Amino acid sequence: MHYPAWKYILIAVVLVVAGLYALPNLYPDEPAVQITGASAGTELTSDVLVQSQALLDKAGLAHHDGSFANNSALIRLNTAEDQLKAQETLRQNLGENYVVALNLAQTTPEWLKNIGAKPMKLGLDLRGGVRFVLEVDMDKALEQRLTVASQDVRRNLRTAKIAVKSLRTTKDGMVLTFNSDNERNQAQSALQGIMMDFTLRPLASNDGAVLELTYTEQALNQINEYAVGQNLTTLRNRINELGVAEALVQSQGTNRIVVELPGVQDTAEAKRVLGRTANLEFRMVSENAHNFTGGIAPAGTEAFPFGTLDGPPVLLDRQAIVTGDKVQNAQAGVDENGRPQVSITLDTAGGRLMQNATRTSVGKQMAVLFIENKQRVGYETDPTTGETKEVRQPYSETRVINQATIQAVLGSSFVITGLDSPAEAGELALLLRSGALAAPMYFVEERTIGPSLGQDNIDKGLSASKIGYLLVFLWMIVFYRACGVIANIALAFNIIMLAAVMSIIGSSLTLPGIAGVVLTMGMAVDANVLIFERIREELANGSRPKSAIVAGFDRAFSSIFDGNITTLLVAFILFAIGTGPVKGFAITLAIGIITSLFTAIIVTRALMQLWYGNRKNLTKISIG
Repeated sequence: MHYPAWKYILIAVVLVVAGLYALPNLYPDEPAVQITGASAGTELTSDVLVQSQALLDKAGLAHHDGSFANNSALIRLNTAEDQLKAQETLRQNLGENYVVALNLAQTTPEWLKNIGAKPMKLGLDLRGGVRFVLEVDMDKALEQRLTVASQDVRRNLRTAKIAVKSLRTTKDGMVLTFNSDNERNQAQSALQGIMMDFTLRPLASNDGAVLELTYTEQALNQINEYAVGQNLTTLRNRINELGVAEALVQSQGTNRIVVELPGVQDTAEAKRVLGRTANLEFRMVSENAHNFTGGIAPAGTEAFPFGTLDGPPVLLDRQAIVTGDKVQNAQAGVDENGRPQVSITLDTAGGRLMQNATRTSVGKQMAVLFIENKQRVGYETDPTTGETKEVRQPYSETRVINQATIQAVLGSSFVITGLDSPAEAGELALLLRSGALAAPMYFVEERTIGPSLGQDNIDKGLSASKIGYLLVFLWMIVFYRACGVIANIALAFNIIMLAAVMSIIGSSLTLPGIAGVVLTMGMAVDANVLIFERIREELANGSRPKSAIVAGFDRAFSSIFDGNITTLLVAFILFAIGTGPVKGFAITLAIGIITSLFTAIIVTRALMQLWYGNRKNLTKISIG
């Protein structure tokens, strides 16, 4: 018997690394609140931590181990109840410039954190997580659709050479005024077959001939469904960009979306990115911009601040060239001077619009307009009951972030500069890359959620796993004696490796994942059973003990490898077509198969060599 020294070194290195990266799972998390800026470019100081701790002291809420790092403050609480009270206290007193989010703070020692070791994430069914409920602003969705529809109406009437005296939008439609009944009738005939989503109705008015366009009930339902559906898709893309594993995103009712984030994440970052309704518009700078110093903007133009909300006004054409929904890809980076920028790639339609607009505008200026819909949260006390309740007021912040001269005809690819920080550039790229929201969304509920399967079921699942491991442990010893002890040592090593790998890759462990762990234990032992039975056969055929050990491992290898590879392929298929819990089971199973191959073929062989290989005149193996 001979075993290469490099394999012992490999086993030792893997065991040490696996042990270190599995160790954080022994340290439980603590409830905490996290405070960050309302936007990625907001720079905070440790003063926000001091202020927050003072507010909690004043409210009589016990806390400990406050810390400030990575532009955010983290305060740990003793209980989940204190956590909710602390969040409400800080939200009411810190103001809208801060995001206060629930979090779970790790208690892993610093020396483990310094090497990148972190505990395994647990799914919603095992530990729970954070639950957000967002409400889609349907009035804003309808307003945005009406803005586009009104532009189509103007363009169609212009093509038909029909003059419209005025056009104003209403809650669910628009009202057009003409100089005469004849022009109104001509407009009705021209729009009848084009504006299919509207009901057209002529009205009498003192202002002139009026034509009212009102969305049909079917069109309103379609707008509602599209807004929720598009926002669902965008939220899923943003969550994927954030790297949140096995999150749940689904609609609730007609205008709400539920987002559940399992495990430990940067919940403040997630809350900020999920809730932001940022969009871009590319507009031409008005030819009269150099004469504009403020006041009422001329017809066909709008004025917006440059840089900050109190920056100098910039006069832009009202009509946008391209909006953010035409963005196909966006990547943050830096220019040749080290300033942050975002590289934009438009889709085919957007590239064509940009090319057509800039073909005749070389030498003129174009601006990038940044639009963000927000919600101002206030608090009012009911004079009757004395209860404090939230009052939410939607509003928009719009500013010009870039203004430059067009040097050549632009196509589908160009860059945006003028951003305040790399963090702002990164967040803007993420928002554009994940897709535009069809309508603004606002947080109406945020809370931590407990395990969805109930603690009793979880305890039973874990107890079943322990009992299963114990039975396997005893069965191997009874049937294979000393060789069974070696197999059990390898099995323990296998579980440590499995926990370490799942901790390193950030995969969430769910209850189906625990089933995958149990199956892994069975498959790992099954490989050892194949090896030991081969050794028994060799001994029964008269082979010497050492020769029987070598032959047993060699002859069992093909069966073990074939059986595990076919199961691994099934795990890949489950991961590809499954969702949620099925993916959790597939990930655990796939990792378990790989670690089982390592422990059954390499670790068990090394232990057998250490136990029997150096014995002279070996006459018997304790294999039952």
